[in-house]
Amino acid sequence: MNHFSSTSNRYAQQICVFVVLSVLSISAVAQIAAEEEEAIAGAMAAMDSFMLGFNARDPEAWAASLNYPHVRFASGTVTVWESAEEFAQTRAFETLPSSGWDHSHWLTRDVVLVSSAKVHIATVFQRFNSDNEVLFTYESLYIVTKVDGHWGTQARSSLAP
Repeated sequence: MNHFSSTSNRYAQQICVFVVLSVLSISAVAQIAAEEEEAIAGAMAAMDSFMLGFNARDPEAWAASLNYPHVRFASGTVTVWESAEEFAQTRAFETLPSSGWDHSHWLTRDVVLVSSAKVHIATVFQRFNSDNEVLFTYESLYIVTKVDGHWGTQARSSLAP
């Protein structure tokens, strides 16, 4: 075998290895992208459930939209609920209406970090009165996780009281 033939074979092998690795890399990237899209969809659905339960003033539905332990950072305090039963005993629906609150809506939900089982979402939401007039606008960070197949908000850090 001459030197040219040996060099050509080596280059051909290197090209084959490069092509195979490229195809595998593209496949891996596509799989990661699909997993991230699925995670984002699950997290957004959990946040939709959160807002639906909240606006319905349904403590059990609201609690079901979360994962536990659930943590909230707001008003200079950290509150931890260990279970849905504990969370459902919230007094939020007794205190919020006294501020004129009737319902809330997301203005923005921006994904800032994503993995297959955890999504961080920066939000802006508004609280409205019964005439649909804006009372307050707040920013928050939600950490939504997938635990035992269930997507739910696990932690919230809010500038709302």
